[in-house]
Amino acid sequence: MTTMTRTESDEAAALPIAEVSRRLVATLGPTLVASLAGATDRRAPRNWARADATPPEPQVVVRLRFAQEQWRKVAAAEGEQVARLWFVGGNPWLRDNTPITAIREDRFDEVANAVQALLDDSFGG
Repeated sequence: MTTMTRTESDEAAALPIAEVSRRLVATLGPTLVASLAGATDRRAPRNWARADATPPEPQVVVRLRFAQEQWRKVAAAEGEQVARLWFVGGNPWLRDNTPITAIREDRFDEVANAVQALLDDSFGG
């Protein structure tokens, strides 16, 4: 089982939101990042990724940081390709919703539990 240490979690929380956005766009693409953030404009994540950009609304920042943390956990354990598939696939731990949808709906505890189930090899639901 691979889990993020407290130091890694602290480092992720300390990243500027532009860097968090840039990393998520690089791994998930702007459309999926916009969707998990609850943005209506799929170009918004690329704008947030600019160092000189106005930061998104506070709840969007929370979603982006949470998504990045979960991404890092899944990618560290399973690789980036599996992590991307995990984010877009229906998940029994999320009532068959995708993690993208659950994050947009602020169901953070459910998503964190689904990630932990994957890490613990109890993903079957």
